[in-house]
Amino acid sequence: MATITAAMVKDLRESTGAGMMDCKAALTENDGNMEAAQDWLRKKGLSKAAKKSGRVAAEGLIGALTKGTKGVVVEVNSETDFVARNGQFQGLVKMIAQVAFDVGADVEKIKAAKVGDVTIETAINDAIATIGENMTLRRAAQLEVSQGVVSHYVHGAVIEGAGKMGVIVALESPGKADELAALGRQIAMHVAAANPLALDPSGLDPAVVKREKDVLADKYRQQGKPENVIEKIVESGLKTYYKEVCLLEQAFIHDTGKSVAQAVKEAEGKVGGAVKIAGFVRYALGEGIEKQESDFAAEVAAASGKK
Repeated sequence: MATITAAMVKDLRESTGAGMMDCKAALTENDGNMEAAQDWLRKKGLSKAAKKSGRVAAEGLIGALTKGTKGVVVEVNSETDFVARNGQFQGLVKMIAQVAFDVGADVEKIKAAKVGDVTIETAINDAIATIGENMTLRRAAQLEVSQGVVSHYVHGAVIEGAGKMGVIVALESPGKADELAALGRQIAMHVAAANPLALDPSGLDPAVVKREKDVLADKYRQQGKPENVIEKIVESGLKTYYKEVCLLEQAFIHDTGKSVAQAVKEAEGKVGGAVKIAGFVRYALGEGIEKQESDFAAEVAAASGKK
């Protein structure tokens, strides 16, 4: 039986981030073999990760990465906002964004991709074991153009390229890359603030448009308007709705006297060529995730055995 020294435990802790007693147990179980002990801890970490997988993870970070004509945005969730300030977690988010940039936006492909000797899925599970919270790679998106740029904006950034909201915008153009990048960032900031549902009316979900039509029609029926009048009012109301939810028709936040489409058209002279917004993606942290509300008093009472 090998002698387990304090230096060996220290080395294992530094290489794995695991607790001192776990490291000592791992070395003891594996007769002082460092690599075997690391594997033993990883297996134990995976077990811990499985126990945590049922917890709601609605905090974390949005990561965005753009280079030239391509860009990605990813959402990596944790259970608490505190973890977003953890250096290991921040590094994990940046690593996932880079892998998504390389392999595409399919979550399963990202998780299966290797960085060094480990897959992204293993890296996530190792972080769960070390930090002690459930974490998930929830979603990813990629935009690419044949010529032009993909720009990004991160709102509430805690580190460069990662924060509470991330937007990527793709601009197709033969114009100057630096001018396009600046315009793309302005549009990305607009998307973050205005939260458009689609680029133009053709991109809206037909069910969303029908719902809006029905709401408007019912409103004016209750007022006793005749059907032929209601039809005209609804069409007018839809035009107003499109200005609220379609990117090209929204008032540009940097110059509200113009629509986004007008601002892009005016920028073409500076850019040196025609500009088309090819697409955008806006991720806000935790949107659509039902967060669990906890009763702290009840939890304390349960922990102490009281009812």
